[in-house]
Amino acid sequence: MIDVDYQISSVRRQVGSRTLPAGEAHTVTISQTYDAPIEDIWDACTNPERIPRWFLPVSGDLTLGGRFQLEGHAGGTIERCDPPKSFAATWEFGDTTSWIEVRLAPAADGGTRLELEHIVPAGEHWDQFGPASIGIGWDGAFLGLATHLASGRAMAPAEAAAWAGSPEGKRFMTSASDGWLAADIAAGTDEAAARASAARTLAAYTGAEDAAGS
Repeated sequence: MIDVDYQISSVRRQVGSRTLPAGEAHTVTISQTYDAPIEDIWDACTNPERIPRWFLPVSGDLTLGGRFQLEGHAGGTIERCDPPKSFAATWEFGDTTSWIEVRLAPAADGGTRLELEHIVPAGEHWDQFGPASIGIGWDGAFLGLATHLASGRAMAPAEAAAWAGSPEGKRFMTSASDGWLAADIAAGTDEAAARASAARTLAAYTGAEDAAGS
């Protein structure tokens, strides 16, 4: 059984910015401490046989310089790798390229802290949908990893999709959206604009047309 409230409260969400050679970019950072050794978390995040148990099926070469493809989603190139501490990759979806950085470190009170930073070029999509458009998906991935680590079982894609469409799944996405809204406002975004972006994103995720007007 998934404890939605516990998972939502276990995650830290931050919104920021970064200057790239090509111009300004936004950053979405999500982190959580897991009750597992760093080597186990590293394996869960980099082993192509294990990744599909909590995220998506992956193909390609998961070594430095290699290209990967997540089934039905993004692909990219592994640009940096420092096992078991960190890796970085491009995140190519459609005609858009962004970047992810994953960092692992022992937590002060035991376990391992996993931090993922997603770096997104400024543009129309961000202006319309804000950080929740990226953050909700990563919230779901962190939930999948937490469930996998706690139970050892894999969740089939059909089962995951069914849960996401359930009342509990929609409550999870709503709570995650609220968390990213708070992070967006804390980063200095105008509250009215942040709320409008978050509502548009939540409507897209849940299929609730009235969410955009909430």
